[in-house]
Amino acid sequence: MSAGALAQSGRDYVYIVGSSTVYPFATVVAERFGRSSEFKTPKVESTGSGGGLKLFCDGVGVDYPDVANSSRAIKQSEVDSCAANGVTDIIEVKIGYDGIVFANAIKAETMTLSRADIFLALAKEVPGEAEGELIENPYQTWADVNPDLPAIKIEVLGPPPTSGTRDAFVELAMEGGCKKTPWIAALKSSDKNKYKAICHTIREDGHFVEAGENDNLIVQKLQANPDAFGIFGFSFLDQNMEKVKGSLVDGVEPTFDAIADGEYPVSRPLYFYAKKAHVDVIPGLRGFLREFTSERAWGEEGYLSDRGLIPMPDAERKAVATAVRDLTPLSMAAE
Repeated sequence: MSAGALAQSGRDYVYIVGSSTVYPFATVVAERFGRSSEFKTPKVESTGSGGGLKLFCDGVGVDYPDVANSSRAIKQSEVDSCAANGVTDIIEVKIGYDGIVFANAIKAETMTLSRADIFLALAKEVPGEAEGELIENPYQTWADVNPDLPAIKIEVLGPPPTSGTRDAFVELAMEGGCKKTPWIAALKSSDKNKYKAICHTIREDGHFVEAGENDNLIVQKLQANPDAFGIFGFSFLDQNMEKVKGSLVDGVEPTFDAIADGEYPVSRPLYFYAKKAHVDVIPGLRGFLREFTSERAWGEEGYLSDRGLIPMPDAERKAVATAVRDLTPLSMAAE
C-alpha cells in the first residue's frame, strides 16, 4: 500500500501489539503521549512477543499494527516473513533491560535456586545415572531436585511458547542450568539440535502450567497457593512487591541494581519494532517514537524506571535515540 493510500484509508491512532512484559511500559508512554500532544492515545494490545510480531509482519497498511513490542530480538525467520508480506525497513528500538524472576507469594519461604535446580525441576528429560543417558523427568518435589530445598511439590506457572519471556527463560535459566552437565555442554558443538532440545524443552506432566500472557493472573494464583512459583519480568515484580517476591538465582536477588550491572543471571534486553512505511502516515507515530526514546521516558530518572524498566547506559540510549530520529532500519537483511 502506498503512503497516499495509507493516509486516505482512515486510521487516526497508533496501533501497538506484542509482549506482555513491554505492555505496561508502552501503555504508560501511550497515555503520556495522548495527554501531551494533539494526537489520539495509541491503542496497545498484549498478545505476546511472537504473536505480536506475526501480526506486525502480516502486511503494510491500516489493517496491520504500526509497532510490535518484544521481550526478545526479532528472529531472522520473522524478518523473512515480514519481507514476504512487503514489510521492509523495520526500525528496531531497544528500550532497556528487564530481569526474569522466579517468584512466589510474599508469605512463602524465600527460595535460593541455582539455574541447575531450575533446569532439573522443569526439563522434560534430565540426565540419568549413566554418562549420556536421558530419562523422563522423575522429580516431584523441590527436595527431589536438591535436598537443600523444601519438600514441596514442583508447581510453576509460566508463559506460553508465543511469549518472549518464555524464550528468554529457557535460554538464560534452563540452558544456563542444563550446560552445567559436561556431556550436555559438549553437545553444543557436536549436535546443536539435540543440545537445544534437551535444554529448552519444558516438561508437560502438570508441574509446569502455561498461564497465558496475563501476569496479573499468575500473581493471583501465587497468592492463592504459597507453594507455587511464577515466571515473569522484574518490572511486574516491582509493581507487586506487597504480594510476591523473587527467588535468589545463583545467589543473586533480582533487584534493579543487580539487573542493571549484569550480576543477576536471568536478565534480557527489551525491544519494540516500528514500520518506517507508517511513520508520518499514521498520525502520531513519529511523536510516539520520540516520546518513548526521550530522556524523560527511558532515562536514568525517567518515568519508565519508576515502573521497573532498567535503563541502558547513556551512550547506548543516545545511539538508539539517534537511529530512531533518523528512522534507520534494521540491518538484518531478509534472506
